[in-house]
Parts: sequence; C-alpha cells; structure tokens
Amino acid sequence: MTDTVVVTRKDGIAEIILSRPHRLNAINDELLVDFTNALKTLNADDEIGVIILRGAGKAFCAGDDLKESHTQNMSETEIRQYLEDIQGITRLLMHSEKVVIGAVHGWAAGGGFEWLLNCDFAILAENTRCFFPEVGLGIFVTGGISSILPNLVGLPKARELILLGEKIDAQTALKLGIAWKVVAQDALLDEACALAGRLMAMPHKARGKAKLALNKAPFLPLHEAMALETTVTTEGFMDPETAARAAAAIAG
Repeated sequence: MTDTVVVTRKDGIAEIILSRPHRLNAINDELLVDFTNALKTLNADDEIGVIILRGAGKAFCAGDDLKESHTQNMSETEIRQYLEDIQGITRLLMHSEKVVIGAVHGWAAGGGFEWLLNCDFAILAENTRCFFPEVGLGIFVTGGISSILPNLVGLPKARELILLGEKIDAQTALKLGIAWKVVAQDALLDEACALAGRLMAMPHKARGKAKLALNKAPFLPLHEAMALETTVTTEGFMDPETAARAAAAIAG
C-alpha cells in the first residue's frame, strides 16, 4: 500500500486501486511512480494471473492533475522523459501476461480513458463518462491511443473522440466496443471478481500468451500476426497442462 495506490492479492487475483479520491484519482508524479511500481511488482509475480484496476471514491481517473502539472517549466528532454514514463504504464498493462480488468465508474478522462482502453476487459458502471480533453488543451493523447482507438471504433469515430473531445457515456462505450459490459455501480466489483475467477480457471500459460498475442497481432502485418499465432499455439501444445486438459476432456 502507498499513498496513491493500494494493492491487494488473493487467490491469484490482484487488485490495484488508484487512491487519490479527493482529486478524482487525477494523475500526479506520485501516482505515476506508485502505479508503475505496482504493475512491475505484480507482473513479476508468477502467482498472479489477473489484475483488477479500479479507482477509489467517485471516479476511476480524471486524467492529469492540472493543479500539480509542471510541464510548462520542463525542458524538451524532461518532457520526453515524463511522457515516456506515462507510455511505460501502457506497456506494463498491455505487454504483460496478466489479464487486466478495468472496473470503471464515474469519470475516465484523458489518461484515465487511456488506461481504460489499455485494459483487456473494461466493465463500466452505468454512471461512467469518458472523454479525451488533450487536443483542446493543445496536446495529444498517449497510451497508444492513436493506434488502439481507430482499430477499435474506426477512424471517423476516433477523430470525433480525439479531435473534438466528445464525451461518451457507458452505453455508448458499449456500443462502440470500448466496454465489455455495463452494470449497475453497486454490482461493478462483483462483476469484475466473477470475470477474474473465470479467467483464473483457464490454463495459466495459455491465458497469458493469448492475452499478449491479442494485444500485439492486430497491430502487425498479416504475416507477422500469423507467425505470432504459430509461436503461441506451439507453446500451448508443449505445455504439460494442455495434455492434462485434453486427457480430461477425452475421459469425459
């Protein structure tokens, strides 16, 4: 547990709670460091298979904390390093073998919306609202969103969300394929835990390798995607757990 991030573990499932509720879990330097360290620790833990990511208080994450922003006083080198630290979160979320479930409520703005899109499954409470304010502030999105979002919703809608900063609600996010499921807020954590339990019942190696492949293949040329599929499937066939499950299925 840190001041800005709370981590719990139980039965192979970890929970990361962004914990700056007085600022709607807006991102400051401390939260960025704490979140990075939490992900690095969990990604290195072989006992953990699934991570649930959520926010404390009234929101998931309201994006950058503009009251604590000091980028105006940074050099170009410092700004690039700051942005690289932010991009590092996306790599830790998307390029690990831990399946990440976003349990999202309230505002998911800017970096918070990016982190939602970096999750493997996003379960949204009915009161969720998402938008990208970046272009209106004179900057641009990070978190791979310029690639992820057009692939997910199509280029025209991605332009609307990024260039115009259009706000969307949970049901719209569901229709666009951004959300996996929309539930009542009081059912949000239960839904996330139920999904985590289903995922933990899957073969450990296959689950992790499949997550990685699904996060990489859509952004690769076809021949590279097929090569990745061959590698992941070969590893699956060679896993002793696969043989055991096949034998159990044959036995009925």
